[in-house]
Amino acid sequence: MALRKALTLAVLQCTSLALQVPANVQRLDAAAAKARAEGADLLLTPEMFLTGYSIGAQAVRALAQPRDGAYAQAVAGIAQRHGIAIVWTYPESQQDSIYNAAQLTSAQGEPLLHYRKTHLYGTLDRTQFSAAAVDADNSGLAELNGWKIGLLICYDVEFPENPRRLALAGADVVLVPTANMERYDFVPATMVPTRAFENQIALAYANYCGPEGDLRYGGLSSVVDALGRPLALARRDEALLLATLTPQALDHARSEQTHLQEHAQRLRGANSAS
Repeated sequence: MALRKALTLAVLQCTSLALQVPANVQRLDAAAAKARAEGADLLLTPEMFLTGYSIGAQAVRALAQPRDGAYAQAVAGIAQRHGIAIVWTYPESQQDSIYNAAQLTSAQGEPLLHYRKTHLYGTLDRTQFSAAAVDADNSGLAELNGWKIGLLICYDVEFPENPRRLALAGADVVLVPTANMERYDFVPATMVPTRAFENQIALAYANYCGPEGDLRYGGLSSVVDALGRPLALARRDEALLLATLTPQALDHARSEQTHLQEHAQRLRGANSAS
C-alpha cells in the first residue's frame, strides 16, 4: 500500500433539483471547479444527485442508466477537466433491476469504485429501488493518496455492521452520500461521529438541504475524524465543506482507541478455534 498523504475532502450540501439531469451535471461541474480551486482532492455529493431522490418509480426507471453509461462519461469528463476525484450518485439499471448507486471516479476520469445501497428505507426507497446484496462485488475499497476508501449510502451507515465491515476490510475513510430529512437529525449529530469513533475511520456525510416534493432535508453534512470529532460541519443551508485528513491524525486515533483492533483480534481467535 502506498504511504498515506494528506487527503482534502470537499462535501457538497445543496438543494435537490429533481428530474433536472442537465442542470445537475452543470452544478457538478461548477462544484468540482470550486472544490479543486480550494485544494480538494475529492468531491462528495448527496444521494441520487444527478436525478433527485424523491422522484417516483416511473421517473427512476426512465432516468436509470448502466454504470458505464452517459452519466459516467459526463462525470469522467468533469473529473478530468478539473483534476479532482468525484463521488457521484444515480439510479443504476442492470437487467430488470434498478439500484440506488454511487461511483468514485478518479481525477483521471477512471472508475475506481462502485457501490449499491443495501438497506432501503421506507416505502419511497422500496418502491423505487432493489436492495443490493452485501457481497464481494459490493464491498470493495479504492485507494486515493494512500487512503483506503469505502462507500455507503444514507440508511446503510445507520447499521453498525456496515462501517465495521469496511473497517475490517481496511478502510481508512468512508464516504456517505445521503438524503436525510430534518426529523432525523440524530443521524448526522450522533450516529455519524459514533460510527467513526467505534471503527477508527474518518467519515464524510453529504446531505441535501431544503425541500423536495413532500420531503424537507436537514442538511448538517459533515466530515469527522477517526475519533468522531468534527473537522467541518454544515448547517441547514447550501455549503461546500472542506476538510483535510492527515495520516498523523489517523495514526493517533488508532493508538488512542482500539475498538477495531480488539474486535479483529477476537474474530481471528474465534476463526482459529473453529
